[in-house]
Amino acid sequence: MSTPTLRGRPGFYRSYAQDLALFNTRPKLVGVAAIVVVALAMPFVLGDPILEVLATAFVFAIGALGLNIVTGMAGQVSLGHAFFMGVGAYTAAAISGDPAEPEIGFGITFLPVWLIAGGVAAAVAGAIIAPLATRLRGLYLAIVTLGLVFLGQHIFNEWSHLTGGVGVGRAAAEPVIFGYAFDEDNAFLTAEQNLYLLMLGLLLIFALFARNLARSRIGRAFAAVRDRDVAAEMMGINLGRTKLLAFTISSFYAGCAGGLLYTIIGFFDPSSFDLLLSVQFIAMVLIGGAGTVSGTIMGALFISLLPTLSREVPNYVPWISQQVTVTPNVFQLESILYGLLIVVFLLFEPRGLFGIWVRIRNYWKSWPFSY
Repeated sequence: MSTPTLRGRPGFYRSYAQDLALFNTRPKLVGVAAIVVVALAMPFVLGDPILEVLATAFVFAIGALGLNIVTGMAGQVSLGHAFFMGVGAYTAAAISGDPAEPEIGFGITFLPVWLIAGGVAAAVAGAIIAPLATRLRGLYLAIVTLGLVFLGQHIFNEWSHLTGGVGVGRAAAEPVIFGYAFDEDNAFLTAEQNLYLLMLGLLLIFALFARNLARSRIGRAFAAVRDRDVAAEMMGINLGRTKLLAFTISSFYAGCAGGLLYTIIGFFDPSSFDLLLSVQFIAMVLIGGAGTVSGTIMGALFISLLPTLSREVPNYVPWISQQVTVTPNVFQLESILYGLLIVVFLLFEPRGLFGIWVRIRNYWKSWPFSY
């Protein structure tokens, strides 16, 4: 039986086993259970447009968890997340695609098949690139992974037999499990409700795996490499193998997220996997809280809902159009907001939204001795 934490001393544990437990305090278990219950009730309360946005946010959270593994847990800066998502998306679309269409298609719409295949294809790509990338660190590693995005865009643009070509695109993978199509209305649920519940369930699975990975021996090796790679190597940790594993697992997450992302709207093209997509994921990890699973999910939800807010800003701040000669469009405004938010959080709260939550929690748990 695990020993409880001292009352009024949040984050202080009496045993190492409890510190590594999945839910090391009762409030955490109750809190997570309450969040899941509320999330399961939302499809029957919210409208379909909001559910579609939230389903997309859940997929983004899966991809952000993958980037958090290599960047937040292992400390390897990667700007090539969009490339691995593209590999996963096109692999999934090819397996699920109609063989009668001009693009490559095998007609296997069973979701677990094309989802795992997309993740494996991206993981293989990550494993091939990792030996080259892991020889570098910091800015040099970021530049190498950034080159993957431009290389991927060129391949996707030119390989029209797979991607459909620029300006044409192709249909996304079909989410079907045992004949049940999640992207179609039925007698009980709308397509948006189906997709919301599907993405929520998948997010819980991927988040559970990421949490277990963080508290495992592999996760502790990632943290050691992140904090001080020279010391980690002296302790017997194989740096090359550890970084390779981090890139491979991260790429698998990205491939799965890429395969799922466009099933919601049913269509995508090569321009979908550009540098802005990679910047979005960097923003999710940094704003949410690098190295934390719950923080990454919070950051993904925040960034995913940000475009909805940015589209309303010109309506509520009319002086913007009066101060500049050309009103920024939605995508320009989103890019500006991503950059500003990253700078603000790095300067004032490096631990991101997770750090803000920790401050609030510690204040109230330690009150009235919160100094």
